[in-house]
Amino acid sequence: MAFKILLPQPIMESGMKYLLNHGFEVVVGNGFTEEDIIRDIKGCDAMIVRTAKITRRIIEAADKLKVMARHGAGFDGVDLEAAKEKGIMVLYAPRANSESVAELALFYMLHCSRNFKLVQKLYKDDYMTAKMKVEKHELNGKTLGLIGVGNIGGLVAKKAHYGFDMNVVAFDPYAKEVPDYITLAASRDEVFEKADYVSLHIPATPDTVNSVGAHEFEIMKETAFLINTSRGTVVDEEALIKALEEKKIAGAALDVTQKEPINPDNPLLAMDNVLTAPHIGGATKEAASRSSLICAQGIDEFLNGIKPDFPVPPMREQLNAMDLKAK
Repeated sequence: MAFKILLPQPIMESGMKYLLNHGFEVVVGNGFTEEDIIRDIKGCDAMIVRTAKITRRIIEAADKLKVMARHGAGFDGVDLEAAKEKGIMVLYAPRANSESVAELALFYMLHCSRNFKLVQKLYKDDYMTAKMKVEKHELNGKTLGLIGVGNIGGLVAKKAHYGFDMNVVAFDPYAKEVPDYITLAASRDEVFEKADYVSLHIPATPDTVNSVGAHEFEIMKETAFLINTSRGTVVDEEALIKALEEKKIAGAALDVTQKEPINPDNPLLAMDNVLTAPHIGGATKEAASRSSLICAQGIDEFLNGIKPDFPVPPMREQLNAMDLKAK
């Protein structure tokens, strides 16, 4: 009997073809709310998760689930403790969207450097003010500060250095070796103090939630911008709004916000020096195709007793304890 794979949301053709060509029975879900997934998950051996939140209730309702794969680099939407308790392995696709997110971080820096939101607002009615009086800058020679230099942060550094001749200073307690164009800061504060653009590339964990707040905005340059393409919860949004209102920093570009979808009354939406977007960092066709294929391959390997490449970090010890074949 074929293994059943639940897809609460559609995946790209690359992953679907892989599953079908390898003999899996694909169960297309009827929605991705908690209740939808609870209804659809019964009898399924595996699941590929896109944006759906996987709660303890869902995991407790799963009667046959052995493995799930998170379609992307983040996994904070999955209740990992509940999965561990039930012996369900959680995989992810940590490198699939790196190029897409890195490109977007550079786009946001360029957008901020030209004060483009204000330019667009003004130029239809006051062309010359938009052209001549709105302050604009080059990225060339500026300092990029990175919090986190993993897959995505490392790519941002490379593109910024070679593409725009930017100086790169970074803080990452886990970084052992970095290219010579990255200067590792002695402290986290040093990045916020020196950078013209601070770009965040860290996961949402108990240690990082609200970790960028009033202190960080106080020590940033008044001309500096905050770029966040990681997780909205790592930024203290109330402190950010206050810092922007008091002109402690020049602006921000936020691909992610604390609440997604963003509240229409959020003051950030009305600010001329703030760009927001609906978490589009990994939402390119290329990234989605890679993610779909990596998830399908990981599930195939696990269900067939082969050790997959990409367990989420908190599950690595559990995976190593399993009697699985190496590739």
